[in-house]
Amino acid sequence: MKLARPTAEKHERGARRPNEGEFQQRLKFRAYEATLAELEAKHLSADVISQAMLENEIASAVEMVLAIEGVTLGITQRSKLIEEIAYELTGLGPIQPYLDDPSIDDIVVNGFDTIYIERNGELEERSSRFRDDAHLMNIIQRIVGPVGRRVDESSPYVDARLADGTRVNVIIPPVSLNGPVLSIRKFREQPLKPKDLIRLQTVSREMLTYLASAVRARLNILICGGTGSGKTTLLNALSAFIGPKERLVTIEDTAELRLQQRHVVRLETRPRSPDSPAAEVTARDLMRNVLRMRPDRIVLGEVRGVEAVDMLQAMGTGHNGSMTTMHANGVRDALDRLEILMSLGETRTDARTFRRYIANVVHVVVHAMRAPGGRRVHSVAEVAGLEGDTYTLHELFRFSDGGPAGGGHFEQVSPRSQYLPRLDPNDLDALMP
Repeated sequence: MKLARPTAEKHERGARRPNEGEFQQRLKFRAYEATLAELEAKHLSADVISQAMLENEIASAVEMVLAIEGVTLGITQRSKLIEEIAYELTGLGPIQPYLDDPSIDDIVVNGFDTIYIERNGELEERSSRFRDDAHLMNIIQRIVGPVGRRVDESSPYVDARLADGTRVNVIIPPVSLNGPVLSIRKFREQPLKPKDLIRLQTVSREMLTYLASAVRARLNILICGGTGSGKTTLLNALSAFIGPKERLVTIEDTAELRLQQRHVVRLETRPRSPDSPAAEVTARDLMRNVLRMRPDRIVLGEVRGVEAVDMLQAMGTGHNGSMTTMHANGVRDALDRLEILMSLGETRTDARTFRRYIANVVHVVVHAMRAPGGRRVHSVAEVAGLEGDTYTLHELFRFSDGGPAGGGHFEQVSPRSQYLPRLDPNDLDALMP
């Protein structure tokens, strides 16, 4: 990989707030450039040589720069400087430590001088920064280049998935007024198991027992919530209760699901490319193809467009037990959004017909929310049909907030499910695969 040197170009945004580490930044990049020059002179590549050899080269460059600057650093400061330069040479610069930290879920970069991380559901601003926009763009190209994506003024935004499943979104000027903006959602090496959700207080044991029984009974499940509310995590966990002999097909825009069965076919949409617009493959294209692949269940990572029509048709024509997620602020809001998405298709009919169809094929709606302290399932409700033009919802469980003081607790609203004859009477331990 050819490494570009960050430029010394200054941007007016840089003067927005003083940077106390300006001298350390200058020191770091002088040593970085000296290390690059030494490696090039020896015809070596930072990606090929051993870590020990690379650190020796960096240490020599640091000693030289410190001597020129007339500066003395302690052992801890020197080690940190060497580590940061190594991140610049072989990693992703200032954000590499956050990528390596398993306690961090999201990394957000709002221009070269502002970095946030999310830990335990809360955003924290960090003191780390890039040198300038050119430095940040260099790191962005390192991220999207190896996965065959391009981002430039003619294509100023991109969604990409790294080899380990980490999800990346980039948007750059002229459409971003803050300079290049980078959003990274990290991918857990080990997906959360059902009992992990109880331990993290995402669900109660009673909630999970019901949802496990609903999956086993092949009820169609819709999981809704906002961005980062844990919809995909919950979907992954619930997949553990699907039988091992069933054939599953997943459809996603960016492959994040890691279903825990052997017989899984994973499909991913392909976005429109400026070079070949005809190569676009939409979720609806894949939904129509999946119906010819003999699936027992279909799992649609997120429904957000006209593919809702095909997904609901699949749920109502022999693919019981299918699951999907969508963005919505609550159970009833999710059903209303489904109506809107269905109306975007070619089917021309009245709203009541859409409602009646949705009420027939969607059995359970789960609403997840992100809150301080973690993510929680806030409501589990069954769709009991229509009363006039209004959905009749049978809420089984909810999370009651503790108000401004925080806290709260799970509660069972109704002890009896309308699908009780279909549900497995066993407890959670017996339902676990």
